[in-house]
Amino acid sequence: MRLVTWNVNSVSARLPRLLAWLRVTGPDVVCLQETKCPDAAFLRAEVAELGYAAAVHGDGRWNGVAVLSRMGSSDIAVGFPGIPSIPDAEQPPEARAIAATCSGVRVMSVYVPNGRSPEDPHFAYKLRWLTALRSAIEPEAAAERPFVLAGDFNVAPTDADVWDPAAFVGSTHVTPAERGAVRALLDAGLHDVPARALKYDTPFTYWDYRAGAFHQNLGMRIDLVLANAAAYADITDAYVDREARKGRSPSDHAPVVVDLGRSSTVELSR
Repeated sequence: MRLVTWNVNSVSARLPRLLAWLRVTGPDVVCLQETKCPDAAFLRAEVAELGYAAAVHGDGRWNGVAVLSRMGSSDIAVGFPGIPSIPDAEQPPEARAIAATCSGVRVMSVYVPNGRSPEDPHFAYKLRWLTALRSAIEPEAAAERPFVLAGDFNVAPTDADVWDPAAFVGSTHVTPAERGAVRALLDAGLHDVPARALKYDTPFTYWDYRAGAFHQNLGMRIDLVLANAAAYADITDAYVDREARKGRSPSDHAPVVVDLGRSSTVELSR
């Protein structure tokens, strides 16, 4: 199985690029984030032409997630138990999580809230969201069935995952609380899959659109693939496709590609 996670920053705006990339790369399962598309408007016919069935969860605002599969999908679930709503809002929880079982592998695509700033109420919301996520995935993390939690976590797990730690002092994505919340997911039984960088030394997955950040490689690793023991033992390769961030009108994120197959002899360290 070839599994991908990619924050496309609007599936409709990125559709030609997405379809072209799918044809070349040939993933079996694709976790998308920030689709910015209501369920009824998701471009199912376009991805179906490439053999993908789409499980989607979106309300048309700035969030939205999906799992595309050409291996079949079942037990589709949107959200998760205990998922919080945004602060001071009388509305359902945001569309930020969806799960499906694809050829025996349980896959969950997540788009973790940004947090805005450490002083903003949305920062506390982000931490509550991650805490609830940990509780929700605990059974899958401990299960014998392969489980992969993938998406845009809006957290750089360590200082090595940002281009310059000093540039992020006082900002979200790097605070001890956020990193602790991601560490709690690992403590529940998940492994952070180490992806290769195809260029430079660090497998950054996000570069701001502004100030030439991409061309200067001023990036962050915030798109993660976390796998339980059963899935982790089956991984043969993983890489960040930085090339997909190039060209006209790209997403500000690059896809992370993970190959699973029991013929592998490759060992990946935690």
